[in-house]
Amino acid sequence: MNAIVALCHFCELHGPRTLFCTEVLHSPLPQGAGNGDSPGQGEQAEEEEGGIQMSSRIRSHSPAEGASAESSSPGPKKSDMCEGCRSLAAGHPGYISHDKETSIKYVSHQHPNHPQLFSIVRQACVRSLSCEVCPGREGPIFFGDEQHGFVFSHTFFIKDSLARGFQRWYSIIAIMMDRIYLINSWPFLLEKIRGIIDELQGKALKVFEAEQYGCPQRAQRMNTAFTPFLHQRNGNAARSLTSLTSDENLWACLHTSFAWLLKACGSRLTEKLLEGAPTEDTLVQMEKLADLEEESEGWDNSEGEEEERTLSVPEVTDGREIAKCPTTPSLLCGSWLPRKLSVFKSLRHMRQVLGAPSFRMLAWHVLMGNQVIWKGQDMDLVQSAFDVLRTMLPVGCVRIIPYSSQYEEAYRCNFLGLSPHVQIPSYIQTSEFAVIVDVHTATCSSVYPVACDDDQSLSKYEFVVTSGGPLATDRVGPTILNKIEAALTNQNLSVDVVDQCLVCLKEEWMKYPGTS
Repeated sequence: MNAIVALCHFCELHGPRTLFCTEVLHSPLPQGAGNGDSPGQGEQAEEEEGGIQMSSRIRSHSPAEGASAESSSPGPKKSDMCEGCRSLAAGHPGYISHDKETSIKYVSHQHPNHPQLFSIVRQACVRSLSCEVCPGREGPIFFGDEQHGFVFSHTFFIKDSLARGFQRWYSIIAIMMDRIYLINSWPFLLEKIRGIIDELQGKALKVFEAEQYGCPQRAQRMNTAFTPFLHQRNGNAARSLTSLTSDENLWACLHTSFAWLLKACGSRLTEKLLEGAPTEDTLVQMEKLADLEEESEGWDNSEGEEEERTLSVPEVTDGREIAKCPTTPSLLCGSWLPRKLSVFKSLRHMRQVLGAPSFRMLAWHVLMGNQVIWKGQDMDLVQSAFDVLRTMLPVGCVRIIPYSSQYEEAYRCNFLGLSPHVQIPSYIQTSEFAVIVDVHTATCSSVYPVACDDDQSLSKYEFVVTSGGPLATDRVGPTILNKIEAALTNQNLSVDVVDQCLVCLKEEWMKYPGTS
């Protein structure tokens, strides 16, 4: 999760201060954080849990190095910090956790090294402890904007026997730029951060009760002489959080908690591609698959009768391609031959080959449910044309005979492939409920030069589209035809996008059967 988690404190002398923060690094570590040290130069403690390896490196800095680091740091100067405003000791480079699963590093220090991040965290710290106040002054709150990020803040009090009101004000904030992600993570962050706060308050309460039992401070304060002048009490403006909780490993524990919080919050919400309701074509295909399974079970149960009868395959089935095989051995059934590469690659390709007027006439008849007849010698070309044209219709409306040696009536199929020598009845040739595409051999230079340059397999053919009612295409026609042509002419849409557009148009078409 690309976020920053920070612990903030309201100092009585210096105001809101950032004590400790943990950020996510996807790139190599910045200079000065986690440099490789030899065992003799300092201490190194490593702990591995849940795929995260934690390293704590403490190096001894020379005065020159310390001065240069202080001058380049975006944080406040040491003179502007008291014991309550400081977390890590001088020269401590921070804590680093390596996530082996994602190669992400979690780095903890008092202030972010990047000036822009420091400004964002600083502003969030000030707002969480001064401007943005929830009812009771203790609890979660959300604020932020697009420029400075969005913040989840949880304010709380820590018991301190030397503080005004016997408590000091702290907050834990989570900053990120994604508002929706942060809001969706609210329940998770609230639960986990509340657990961290309860642990801190429990440790501080034990220390507070022990100090109160040993030396009650209320009576001592009541006996203090009143003065109208402001002054620093007891010479100690604030105590460190490690002193309040009596935990020397507090910052290491906070680092592991913040690192785990960032990792867990980032992995609990993932983007998934959700499929919607099945399309009508999918439902039809599922029904046909179930029918085929039932049919195959029936064949298995009648194995004894298979020797006495010959199973006959129906020539045409709704939505399936069944070829009518010629009786002569010279003509092989196209469906049993190995399929070659598609001649027509898409509807857009077919429109370029046929031309816009001829394609509109052909598509008009396809969408109106009329019979589409292709006559040609190349069975692969005819089959490829049907594969492309059928995408405009629902699966249940497709009845194909890919290649036949005789004419078949329209009630048997709406896509019919014929040999060039087959005679089509005259009433079909003059009918306005049928369209015929004759595929003739032609020279490349005379017909469709664009198609010849683009596709050598189509350069030798001439396509003639005829119908008994040519004026039918002059009508307005179904609205889906205009939308299909608009998608095909839009060159900014890829073929895959056009295919998905066809699916949506068919679903819309079937949803409103009374409209066109």
